[in-house]
Amino acid sequence: MKQLFRKKPIQDLLLNRDKDLQKTLGAFDLVLLGIGAIVGIGILVLTGMIAANYAGPSVIFSFILSAVICAFVAFCYAELASTIPASGGVYTYSYITVGELVAFLMGWAQMLMYTLAVAAVANGWSAYFVSLLEGFGLKLPKALHTDPMQGGIINIPAAAIVLLITWVLTQGAKESKRITNIMVGIKILIIVVFVAVGIFYVKPTNWMPFMPFGFKGVITGAAAVFFAFLGFDTVAATAEEVKRPQRDLPIGIIGSLIVCTILYVIVSLILTGMVSYKLLDVSDAIAFALHTVGQNVVAGIVSVGALAGITTVILAYLYAGVRMLFAISRDQLLPKAFSSMHPKTNIPTFSTWLLGLTAAALGGLVNLQALSDLINMIALLTFMMVALSVILLRKTHANLQRGFKAPLVPYLPMLVIGCCLFLMTRFASETWLYLAVWLALGMVSYYLYTKPASYEAKREKAS
Repeated sequence: MKQLFRKKPIQDLLLNRDKDLQKTLGAFDLVLLGIGAIVGIGILVLTGMIAANYAGPSVIFSFILSAVICAFVAFCYAELASTIPASGGVYTYSYITVGELVAFLMGWAQMLMYTLAVAAVANGWSAYFVSLLEGFGLKLPKALHTDPMQGGIINIPAAAIVLLITWVLTQGAKESKRITNIMVGIKILIIVVFVAVGIFYVKPTNWMPFMPFGFKGVITGAAAVFFAFLGFDTVAATAEEVKRPQRDLPIGIIGSLIVCTILYVIVSLILTGMVSYKLLDVSDAIAFALHTVGQNVVAGIVSVGALAGITTVILAYLYAGVRMLFAISRDQLLPKAFSSMHPKTNIPTFSTWLLGLTAAALGGLVNLQALSDLINMIALLTFMMVALSVILLRKTHANLQRGFKAPLVPYLPMLVIGCCLFLMTRFASETWLYLAVWLALGMVSYYLYTKPASYEAKREKAS
């Protein structure tokens, strides 16, 4: 048991290492990265679906409830990221505060979450791309934009966009940052355009009844929209590449969450006011609403912007997933190839292509709708571990320099854990089964490879 819960000395993360990533990111870059990761599939796809199936116009309350819980989590992330500016996110925090086995399993779960998230977002990108082509009178055969589980052959647009973004990420951090900043600007612009046009077509009667599924629907919707807020944790994953982590990371994490919550609420109100929530169970809800009120030109503009917006989400999730693999491999819990870096770009190229190719295959060949709740489940599990890590680190390293301190510790982190547990109970038993199977596979991997290969295990033997 002592070996399974061996902890990584925090000094190892605070001292220089032989494998470090270049420090190229500032506070503004982090806020844009967070917005790029958060604002995308949530506004462009999930808003309509959750309004139609769970909450109706009261979907704004689902977003607000999720945002409040995420804000508490963001405080915890900000403290940990500014205190331990190292790649790996929750994996790294778990390794320091709980131990190796839990850290590996959290990293194992996160690898699945990021891979599924990239593939799922790519499916949303494909829907907007096909809709855009049809607006120009071009029709892609259904077999080429539908997975085999839905009667097609392969979803080519979904696979292609993941491969393109994977290639962009291999070109270097500066190039990725430049593309992200441009596309986030386009994304915010199209949201402004939608609000400016859509507000003139709002009919208050479409908001009646405002809460058709009752408060239970709002709660269920809140659990479902966690996927829409996943992006802010990707900011924490960039900690090792931030110029001034103690100052910039809290700004990036909390700032991006505030901006995105405001945008979600405004867009949800306009969308459900333009069209009855009953009609919004579509994958391109904003474009659909604009077509419904006769604004076909604006709908085409929004579809183009939506492609750029969703692209940044794919980039951010791939970016964070690769940094997770890099950190785990650097600790020798995964083979060295995962942390090997290209000599010119200083990018972990092998990990980038491995994650990208896997996500492209899933996006092109698998219907991920049944697994979307698994992404949310892992996100909630991650948030719980981050909150627990704040409590434990305060006890074990009380005098550690912190660039940001979460308020009301341990009560706020305990509230986060309680809220996450409650929301996890809203998921179906199948989702719990999927998670249990994946973690069981992680245990097998840990005992067959990780436990004897661990850097900390070798250091213990040497001493």
